Amino acid sequence: MQAQLKLIGEEVSCEAPPRLRTGSVAGQIIMYYVYILQSVKDQSYYTGLTTDVEARLKKHNSGEVAYTSTKRPFKLVWYCCFENKEKALQFEKYLKSGSGFALARKRLV
Repeated sequence: MQAQLKLIGEEVSCEAPPRLRTGSVAGQIIMYYVYILQSVKDQSYYTGLTTDVEARLKKHNSGEVAYTSTKRPFKLVWYCCFENKEKALQFEKYLKSGSGFALARKRLV
């Protein structure tokens, strides 16, 4: 399975599942994931960035992340991956902006 997202004239693709593409072993590409979680408790959303989606979701659900600890449990509803950390950070920031928030709620989740 391969997910694709078009960003400002650039295609970004990602092979799933995320846990198979992360790591820092010599010669392996580190992927950066922008993800959206949804609270099962109140249906609110949380957007974040990680190199390991599965481990990060476990941290959110175990209460280790202070910001989301009162809204757990969470489910992963969307993610996208990048090879470039700066582009991932920029996209996460965009999704947290007004127009990015609207795009995410209308098209991504």
